[in-house]
Amino acid sequence: MSLDFLSIPTEDKQRALTELREIKDLFAARNWFPGTSGNLSIRVGDYEPDSFHFAITASGKDKSVHTPEDFLFVDQDGKPCETTRLKPSAETLIHCELYRLTGCGAIFHTHTVFNNVVSEWFWERGSIPVEGVELIKAFNIWDEEAHIDIPVIPNYADIPKIVPEVTKRFDPRVPGIMLRKHGIYAWGANAFEAKRHLEAFEFLFEYVYRWELLKQSKASI
Repeated sequence: MSLDFLSIPTEDKQRALTELREIKDLFAARNWFPGTSGNLSIRVGDYEPDSFHFAITASGKDKSVHTPEDFLFVDQDGKPCETTRLKPSAETLIHCELYRLTGCGAIFHTHTVFNNVVSEWFWERGSIPVEGVELIKAFNIWDEEAHIDIPVIPNYADIPKIVPEVTKRFDPRVPGIMLRKHGIYAWGANAFEAKRHLEAFEFLFEYVYRWELLKQSKASI
């Protein structure tokens, strides 16, 4: 079934754009979008795995400022839903696949030094291990001394080559996937949950980085 973009209420679209602007402001203030990097999206309207729509950041925009060209709406194939001169983010196809896999309501992608460094440190392992840290509970994992592995996948220049890697490494227990030396994609049922997950991932990446340094220091003594 193909869902009709025009049937989505205007206020729902406006709400998505407002939420994206607020998230963009917050993350830009934290310097999580260096050099126009990163992308944000929020799904609007009804959902079927093969038919859905979402608002996403336009390609190549300075996310520390506001313009009428910051966002556009696209469909499940990453194609614009309305007449526009804007180009969606180069990584829109990754968002498409994550929405298809999860049915989530929002996906946020940021680039930080900590997530890049730990993705390379654990590249050969294929995942970033985190054990017993309180913020794992942000993912609704309540086991005592819980352990998670955040998948790390290759960062190909050809974006369509990344999509099957996302599908292959997707773990429904962990609402995030890391591109090697690139950045984290985090998702949630809505913008609030996706933000919570992303903030938790970034805390955990810094924790892992600093803990690895401490272990290396102790080993050298």
